[in-house]
Amino acid sequence: MQFGHFDDEAREYVITTPHTPYPWINYLGSQDFFGLVSNTGGGYCFYRDAKLRRLTRYRYNNVPVDDGGRYFSINDGGDVWSPGYRPYKSELDFYEARHGMGYTRITGARGGLKASVLLFVPVDVNAEIHQVTLTNESDAAKSVNLFSFLEFALWNAEDDQTNYQRNLSIGEVEVEDGAIYHVTEYRERRDHYAVYGVNAPIAGFDTDRDAFLGFGNGFDEAAVPHAGQATGSMASGWYPIASHQLDVDLAPGESTSFTFTLGYLENPRDAKWEAPGVVRKDGAKELLARFATEEQTAAEFARLNDHWSTLLGSYTVESGHEKLDRMVNIWNQYQCMVTYNMSRSASYFETGMGRGMGFRDSSQDLLGFVHLVPERARERIIDIASTQFEDGSAYHQYQPLTKRGNHTLGSGFNDDPLWLILGVSAYIKETGDFGILDEMVPFDNDESKAATLMEHLKRSFDHPLLKAGPHGLPLIGRADWNDCLNLNCFSTEPGESFQTTGNKTGGVAESVFIAGMFCAIGPDYAALARRRGDDAEADRAEKAIADMRDAVVEHGWDGAWFKRAYDYYGNPVGSDANAEGKIWIEPQGFCIMGGIGVEDGKAVQALDSVRERLNTPHGIVLLNPAFTEYKVELGEVSTYPPGYKENAGIFCHNNPWIIIAETVVGRAELAWEYWKQIAPAYREEQSEVHRLEPYVYAQMIAGKDAVRHGEAKNSWLTGTASWNFVTVSQYLLGVRADYDGLVVDPCIGAEVSEYTVRRQIRGATYVIHVTNTGGKGASLTVDGTPIDGTLVPYAAPGAVVEVTATV
Repeated sequence: MQFGHFDDEAREYVITTPHTPYPWINYLGSQDFFGLVSNTGGGYCFYRDAKLRRLTRYRYNNVPVDDGGRYFSINDGGDVWSPGYRPYKSELDFYEARHGMGYTRITGARGGLKASVLLFVPVDVNAEIHQVTLTNESDAAKSVNLFSFLEFALWNAEDDQTNYQRNLSIGEVEVEDGAIYHVTEYRERRDHYAVYGVNAPIAGFDTDRDAFLGFGNGFDEAAVPHAGQATGSMASGWYPIASHQLDVDLAPGESTSFTFTLGYLENPRDAKWEAPGVVRKDGAKELLARFATEEQTAAEFARLNDHWSTLLGSYTVESGHEKLDRMVNIWNQYQCMVTYNMSRSASYFETGMGRGMGFRDSSQDLLGFVHLVPERARERIIDIASTQFEDGSAYHQYQPLTKRGNHTLGSGFNDDPLWLILGVSAYIKETGDFGILDEMVPFDNDESKAATLMEHLKRSFDHPLLKAGPHGLPLIGRADWNDCLNLNCFSTEPGESFQTTGNKTGGVAESVFIAGMFCAIGPDYAALARRRGDDAEADRAEKAIADMRDAVVEHGWDGAWFKRAYDYYGNPVGSDANAEGKIWIEPQGFCIMGGIGVEDGKAVQALDSVRERLNTPHGIVLLNPAFTEYKVELGEVSTYPPGYKENAGIFCHNNPWIIIAETVVGRAELAWEYWKQIAPAYREEQSEVHRLEPYVYAQMIAGKDAVRHGEAKNSWLTGTASWNFVTVSQYLLGVRADYDGLVVDPCIGAEVSEYTVRRQIRGATYVIHVTNTGGKGASLTVDGTPIDGTLVPYAAPGAVVEVTATV
């Protein structure tokens, strides 16, 4: 069952009913100002940091779901409704929500009146634009009342939800020339404020929530829209809001548009006031003037579309397979950019209060957006590396506004350091900017402890070696990529955090997965050292990688697959000797990506075990059999019901590692099949089962042991986005950047018999025509000349290089 359809030409997903299985959302913004908006107008926005600079309030985990957002209410002769259906749930004669690249357009019609709301964040503007267009489709004149509404959060989203003894007394607003200014706490330490204005004279306003809703009423019972008249209320403490009333007369067939601007402004500390107690509003007035006319708003919207056209032109494919093309050309890359902006902090599932940027997360996200915005990738690398400690470990997360490590979550996730090498090497392959390795980067944001980025990578590389266990495998620490595999926790107290609690010590619990990572990522460190002329360091690194591969073969192989780990007592995890959790997905992928078992058949054997034990029609589960009881020595992984999350759920993040592994051994058909199982466009027809958006990846799909097998959770913000784009673009379609050129090495199912990739990199354009029979091992010509191997050397900027590949 579908609830909409793709419009590939417009780069939109068109939702045709407000009754989706869950709120289907979009993200607005691409620089510093961001918003989340659902198909019925719910959501919130913030400046840079979803926790520390929240502008509007949203209620998570609430009943009814998706309450609060940007609501536009229409009173048409006493009939009150909204174009987004919510909050009034008045049935509409027409409904449509179009989620596009950085914008959403919601249109509703009722009683001969059509209302369309375009929401977007302009390029390089710290504001969210709401353009409302009303059209009289009846044959009689109409006089209607239009009411805007949003509720201000008191800046710190976490404090806003908890510190009521203070917060219910501090709300402050100003109203000037029809613009509503949110100035809570501006009188003290803050130098920022918000404004919500409209480019037309208003008939009234409200800034107090109780006055607008009526005390005790829900959004659907809002008193002001039902009365058809604003009250002019001024918030004083309690719950500040912003609502404008516009009275609109429309002749038959007539349309009119209004632009509402929600902006974030900052003033210099020494120039906060234009008069005693009056906020300086110069910046706000300039912002509102920028959107004073319909033509100005249209120009900014066109600039946003041009921005996305430029970004998405870096990698495109034409295959004749519309689902493949739309995922590669539009939605997967779009999700990569959103995930770059947010990391894991702000979505309908993550409140933006407890998580910021992730050391591991952001390093992986680089893989999916480095080709889109390489200069911003460089900045992100420096930010990430600055949270590293001198021993090579790192804060697991940091706040985007302060760029300081998150002390509440701490460190000790022993996979973290290696991801930095992967992200940096991807950036250098894309740009050729080896100079970044000489940048001085602090440890723990302490400039007195700064060292070159290359030194940071060295400490990342050495970390698994210096923290090795009795089998020569890396110690797992608090956890590795699987945050829920907590081998040193032994938690027995309700409410304890599995990620911050450590009741056991001792260098025994080892991770085969990190060992596989070391073997897959380590060669890039060795390559960087050799390219800098440090052959001794490169030789040392290559020997360490070879030794680690030997350790995995000797101690990490279980006979038909790779083990997952060794626990605190030195017992194997992910072994046929275990009653539950015999086989895990992560090491099967990364060990093979690291070249382990490829020559002697172990890789194929492990992948056959994955297919037999882990694969389902909805994707590959994380482990099998699922745990049916709590294992204190394993931690959180065994607390979930079977089939959910880390306990045998389908993690769309690590499915790509198996797909890449299948391309390593040349099994194109299986790689293609596995990718289609989880790719959103291929799941659209089962949206009533999947439930979440059919245009972006979810973090998890319920596994075969779950009650609701195939149901997704946690969409948008997940490393799934970057890894799936890497998988489909670099390994299935087979075009990936290397240090000296593009590798063209397709490995995709024979169903995709031919395709053309256009790849822009280092100022040149490569047009790569592939004829495919579903195998591996391409024969290449470059500008008509056959070449040996799969490496197409980089051309001069401005060049257009024609490549043919026959598989």
